[in-house]
Amino acid sequence: MIKMPAQVLATAAFSLLPLLAAAPAHAQAPAEVLTLTDAIEQLPLAAESRDGYERTKFKHWVDADKDSCNTRQEVLEAESLVPVTVEAGCKVVAGEWYSYYDGVTLTAPGGLDIDHMVPLAEAWDSGASQWTPVRREAYANDLGAERSLVAVTAKTNRSKADQDPSTWLPPLADAHCTYAADWVSTKLRWGLTVDTPEADALTELASDCGQQPVEYEPAATAGK
Repeated sequence: MIKMPAQVLATAAFSLLPLLAAAPAHAQAPAEVLTLTDAIEQLPLAAESRDGYERTKFKHWVDADKDSCNTRQEVLEAESLVPVTVEAGCKVVAGEWYSYYDGVTLTAPGGLDIDHMVPLAEAWDSGASQWTPVRREAYANDLGAERSLVAVTAKTNRSKADQDPSTWLPPLADAHCTYAADWVSTKLRWGLTVDTPEADALTELASDCGQQPVEYEPAATAGK
């Protein structure tokens, strides 16, 4: 066996310290990827209750990163197919958006709503009633997952209102599989439950697109 001098070993160890310091203390867990069929089976089943719900209990369209752009403007900028035109106060005034619910393309943001994939009232019914105000605010302004918030035509968003897939689906039939995956992904991300009619509707959708991929990362637990 070849023995290295102690001084050489000490120097080598010292040289590794910057690398060790630079390494993250906890590696971020990879996103979960499931088929739609398997993802639906992961959703906990529970009865829903809207007791105590008020929309104001979900503070939304905040400027969480203090860059002068609220959540609505951030989504408009992120989802535009072309560079957006922005006026003072981070007001997005032009771009190009594809509303996948109905297959409509718009260039003026006034015709768009930012839809909570799982509506605030539905989230309340499904577990958010037990959250802290901080967590409800995080949910209502979730920019950490592309599926949580989506720019769609105001007409379709208001038609959807607070309904789940048992009573409302996008008018564009080709959007149903994507919509089901986005819905399930959001519920899994935030640990929300489903009731029986909702689970049945999702299972029926999966009969046509059960291999549709569902990808999600659990939301941070701070403020739960």
